[in-house]
Amino acid sequence: MSIVKSFKISLILAAFLAIIGCGSNQNQSTTEAETAADSINIESMMAVTPAANRIEVIDFYGTHRCVTCKAIEANTKYALATLYPEELKSGKITFRTVNVDDKANYDMAEAYEATGTALYLNVVKDGKETHVDLTEQAFAKGKERDAFTEELKFFIDMQMKEIQDM
Repeated sequence: MSIVKSFKISLILAAFLAIIGCGSNQNQSTTEAETAADSINIESMMAVTPAANRIEVIDFYGTHRCVTCKAIEANTKYALATLYPEELKSGKITFRTVNVDDKANYDMAEAYEATGTALYLNVVKDGKETHVDLTEQAFAKGKERDAFTEELKFFIDMQMKEIQDM
């Protein structure tokens, strides 16, 4: 079998697997969010040193991700870059992705009980950490950019009130 033919078969197989993956109904807003997220370098927007009191937005994922899993990351980046650019710059909000299949991340994944795609807020106040699990909400609205953004904003705003210095 030629290399070109093998490559074509691999591409077809990959496309088929992506289509039958969890939540295969990709919609326009997901595509827009993924495109926007690809153009957003959120890491360049974040402060070098996080604030003492902060919200860490953590997107756990596995090596093999479905459409919904990818949309969760894309929509999280979109929401943070759109709604919280100043908080990212000041270090009050940070964002990171963590591959749970990477051995270097096993301890962290275990601490959050993340075995695949999961979305958490780690609220750090006065050195104490509180984990807020948003995985259920993320999957429920993962492919609907506006609904996802509104939901994430609700939870971040609620936690921002908790960490504000008084």
